[in-house]
Amino acid sequence: MDDIFFEYLFTENDETDRIDRFLASKIESLSRSTIKKLLLEGKILVNQTQVKASYVLRFGDLIEVMDVDFSETEIVPTKMDLDIVYEDEDVLVVNKPSGMVVHPAPGHYQDTLVNGLLWHIKNLSDVNGEMRPGIVHRIDKDTSGLLMVAKNNYAHDILAKELQDKLTKREYIALVEGIIVNKRGKINAPIGRDKNNRLKMAVTAAGKEAITNFEVLETYEDKTLIKCILETGRTHQIRVHMQYINHPLVNDYVYGNAKPNDFGQFLHAESLGFTHPKTKKWLEFTSPLPEQFKSYLEKLKN
Repeated sequence: MDDIFFEYLFTENDETDRIDRFLASKIESLSRSTIKKLLLEGKILVNQTQVKASYVLRFGDLIEVMDVDFSETEIVPTKMDLDIVYEDEDVLVVNKPSGMVVHPAPGHYQDTLVNGLLWHIKNLSDVNGEMRPGIVHRIDKDTSGLLMVAKNNYAHDILAKELQDKLTKREYIALVEGIIVNKRGKINAPIGRDKNNRLKMAVTAAGKEAITNFEVLETYEDKTLIKCILETGRTHQIRVHMQYINHPLVNDYVYGNAKPNDFGQFLHAESLGFTHPKTKKWLEFTSPLPEQFKSYLEKLKN
């Protein structure tokens, strides 16, 4: 089976367009002629079916681009006003805003956190390959908060091992739909790819171990503010687990009932703690909620 290098779920906010024009605007590394060639070869599918270049996309269409070599794509360092909260010769901690993609991927090669990091730092670890220099762990595009970055492979290996051994402190603040009655809870449910939608994750018996602890911070009329403490770090873990217990994140248009929006889900990586790879000292950082998150909570209180 071919590898999938680019996936996209066409939403009601996307402008209706032919698939060749739409993909040319989404994947900067592919020309219109290359896209037409891939369509003829059956390397681009819509809802797992081969289509012509003139196919007009519709709401709900799942686009898959397969078996395309993006290895020669150059990551361009970009000047950005990054919120760096800590930095030394081995590690860096950055506060990522909601809406920023962490690292380049097919269809999104510009304005990612990595583009900004490469402008700020000449050398980053290459353990995770050319597309993810320095990236030890990720948070979703529409999740804000703290990330640690490795400047060299020595630091990267030690930080990754600490993550694997569940020793890294990662605490998130989330606003979820509905009232959670219990003050504390633990969700232990394996997460894997959703069989019905490759763009989503789901609780599934064939998935990998995933454990999320949570405690209630405040309740409102029909929503609950919680703190989530991760024991594992699966893709979309908090979002999937909260949906699983029927309390999806507010504003989550993938795992909840919200419509696509500019801010995304109310999820913030508030606390990050780890052992420094060289000094062996424990470092811990906190990040305040983004203004839009705080403003929304104030409206709920009033």
